[in-house]
Amino acid sequence: MFSPVRTADPYRDLDVIDSRAPRFNQTVIGLGSLIAVVAGWWPILAALALQLGIGLRFGRRYCLPCVAYFELVQPRLGEGSIEDARPPRFANQIGFTVLAAASLAYAVGLPAVGAALGGLVAALALLAATTGFCAGCQMYRLGARLRGIRGRALDRIELADVGLGESNAGDFVLSFSHPLCTDCQSLEAEVRASGKRLVTVNVQTQRHLARKYGVSLVPTAVAVAADGRVTSRLAG
Repeated sequence: MFSPVRTADPYRDLDVIDSRAPRFNQTVIGLGSLIAVVAGWWPILAALALQLGIGLRFGRRYCLPCVAYFELVQPRLGEGSIEDARPPRFANQIGFTVLAAASLAYAVGLPAVGAALGGLVAALALLAATTGFCAGCQMYRLGARLRGIRGRALDRIELADVGLGESNAGDFVLSFSHPLCTDCQSLEAEVRASGKRLVTVNVQTQRHLARKYGVSLVPTAVAVAADGRVTSRLAG
């Protein structure tokens, strides 16, 4: 699913990202790391780490693979589905750390360690690029769930937080979403089609509610009883 029209500005809408962009970046990182390890050109690993670090610190405008995707590839393929930017950002943080460690290992005379770390990055990045399975993203999702459980279990919603009172609540589905998130839109369309009452929290403008209920990933949706009890988790 994609749109020829850009709905999310890649340099301003930083909460979300075109799902194809991380896979393009993973292709660059994976191939670069593979070449570095096979050919023994370890400075490539340092250059890749530097690019990831610059992008994480200063934003997508300063990440060369990101700019290449958004300026050269996306205009030709169209915009892919829009997803939460936090999981791929976390994966980039892991990639930066491991690439930096691999470069340091080569620099201090431990080529076997450097090659092992560089090979690990190459394998995981190419796996993500070709299959869509991102190990770093999955680690983020697991961590987000654990943080939510430790911070506050999502077992009750205060009706006043979502603009409801006891007299007009009834059973409903509460969706924490972002207005540009493709999966959020699909989920909410399914809820409406099922005839269930839908209440939404826009995490872009209501960040305080996302923090209060420990929501670290969109879409997150729960079924809520009339008294505010969460009866089941539907997404997130």
